[in-house]
This record gives sequence, C-alpha cells and structure tokens, in this order.
Amino acid sequence: MTATKRVALLGSTGSIGTQTLDVIRQHPEKFGVEVLTAQNNCDLLIQQALEFIPNAVVIGNEANYSKVKEALASVPIKVFAGQKAIAQVVEMETIDVVLTALVGYSGLIPTVHAIRAGKQIALANKETLVVAGELITALAKQHGVNIYPIDSEHSAIFQCLVGEFHNPIEKIILTASGGPFLGKDRAYLESVTREQALKHPNWDMGAKITIDSASMMNKGLEVIEAKWLFGLKIEQIEVVVHPQSIVHSLVQFEDGSIKAQLGLPDMRIPIQFALSYPERLKSNFERFNFTNYPQLTFEQPDLKTFRNLQLAYDALAAGGNAPCVLNAANEIAVDAFLNKQLGFLEMSDLIEETLTRSDFIARPQLEDYIETDRKAREFTKNLLKSTN
Repeated sequence: MTATKRVALLGSTGSIGTQTLDVIRQHPEKFGVEVLTAQNNCDLLIQQALEFIPNAVVIGNEANYSKVKEALASVPIKVFAGQKAIAQVVEMETIDVVLTALVGYSGLIPTVHAIRAGKQIALANKETLVVAGELITALAKQHGVNIYPIDSEHSAIFQCLVGEFHNPIEKIILTASGGPFLGKDRAYLESVTREQALKHPNWDMGAKITIDSASMMNKGLEVIEAKWLFGLKIEQIEVVVHPQSIVHSLVQFEDGSIKAQLGLPDMRIPIQFALSYPERLKSNFERFNFTNYPQLTFEQPDLKTFRNLQLAYDALAAGGNAPCVLNAANEIAVDAFLNKQLGFLEMSDLIEETLTRSDFIARPQLEDYIETDRKAREFTKNLLKSTN
C-alpha cells in the first residue's frame, strides 16, 4: 500500500477547497490533511479542522485569530494568522503536495514559497501563472517541482498528453461555456446586473471566477496559464465556445489527430487526478451519458462583444509584466462590478486603460511583479474614482 499523501490545502473554505475535502473524504487511505487555510470564513475553517485534525491551520484575517485559536484549543492543531503565515506554513517538512485554491493574486507568494521548499504543486489558482508564469515555471524547473493543473481545461489538456509527452503539440483548443450571456450583444450587456452575471449555466464556482467566466476574462487567463503550463506559443492556443461544458479541452498533434477529454462539469474529477497522478482512483461521481447530450456544439468566441478575451491575448503577446497588469486591473474591476460601482461592459474599458497606461517591464523579477501589481491596482482604483 502506498503511503498517505499529506496535503496543504490553501483556501479550504472556497469552492475548490470544499470539493478537495470531498475527494479526500472518499480516499482517506490515500490522502491526509496537513494544513488548512482560509481568509475570512473562520466558522467553516474550524469545522474542517475539527473533522480532519491537520497539523496546522492559518486564518488570513488576523482579527479572527483568537476565535479560531480558542475553538481549537482542545485539539493538537497549531493555529497561525496572517498572509505571511500562509506563505511560511507551506514549507513544513511533513507536506507532500500544496494545493493552491486561493483567489487571484494572493496565490502567488505562497506558491513561490512552496516551490522553493520543493513541494509538488496542485494548482487551482491560475492567476499565479498569469501574473508570473515565466518566473514560476523557471523556479519549478530549478527545484524539480511538478505543477499539476486543476482548472478543468488544463487538466483536460494534461490528461490528453499522458503517454504523448514525446509528441509535439500542433495546437490546443480550450473550450469555453460562454457563460450566462452567450449570444448576447453589447446593447443587452449594457444593463446586465450582478445577479444575472452570477448565474452560471453549468458550473458552481466562487463569485470572482463566475464573473470572469461571464466576461470571458476567465478564458483569457486560461490562455495565459496554458502558455506556461505546456510551453506553447500564442498561435498554438485556440478558444472555442462549447455551451454544454462536456468536452473540457482538446489537443491536436502534428499528424492531425485530436484528443479530447470529456465528462460532466464536476471539479472533483480534475482535483482528484491532480492529487492522485499517475493513478486514476475510483470515484462515486456522477457518470456522463451520451444519450443525455445528443448534441455537442462549438462556435467561435465573439471577441468584439467580450473584449476581455482579446485583452488577455494582447497582454500575452506583449509579455513581460503586461499579464500581471491585466490581472490586477481585472481583480479591481470585478470587485467594483460585484459592489455595483461599475457596469458589466465598463470592466473591459477600465482594464484596457490600465494596460495602456502602465509601465512596461520586459524581464520582471519577483519584486517587479509585486510592485507592478501594487501600482496597477492603485491606478485602476484611481480611474474608478474619477469615473464615479
């Protein structure tokens, strides 16, 4: 019997985090929980900690430290608080794999620490590679660390490549659901609400990624992530809209053959594969039935209406710190939209202006990415204030 793999789960109370714990519950002989972290949801973090008894927990919001500490006083769990603690805890010797399910830019520094400590990475935080893909992939190579993707699209590409790593890729095709506004024009999108944008037709996700999906920025971020994960050129990454979300992505090889990975939209499948690779573990997840889906359709994305996808391609083409600027501006724009300070289409305007007017750094180091993120956020917030 193989030894239990000890998991540090960063962002355990979010959508990916809770589904990861579902996977671990199904396979207690395979996986153990070594670390749990959350930003604000201390009640759920406490509940999870009492169930799994990890070595350590970290609450990002230091104001909640006393509550978590007191609630876990009767069990042998170390309790820490703050962002620095999240970055440091991943270096614990007892950790085998760090699953990063943090939201947005916050995943970068803990992932850097984990790679430097030689931990294998299961990555659900695409923004880490969007912000600093060149740095992260170089660090992973230097420290002999594998990065296993959890995004359903990148997991699909990875699964299609198993047994094919020696065969050159001609191109990959990332599928996009189109979100709740598929086929809608700009006139319709002018007045869509936060509530409408949060109703994804296929996936149950957190608020930020759901808005990104509705605006097509999520697919743009995935294009950038794919470039670094699979060592591709920009012209090798294609996006097609596939409303049924059954074909999760495809790989085309140099002989013209295409491999696709199919399944119901269930994030637990890519989570489990990232944790168990190269094994495929038995699961009780619902099975896909072709007769329930007599038609699988595909169409080109509308880049003029959903400009965020084009902005992401532009940032990737520019290189350097441009994707970092894109990500920072988008996080501010999404937050403003969720707080009803900004219209749906205005998010793209805000992001584009920040991209256009930010300082460009061709070969950024970690400190440059940190400073770029700070400056881009500040600039975007000031733009937002001036328009309100």
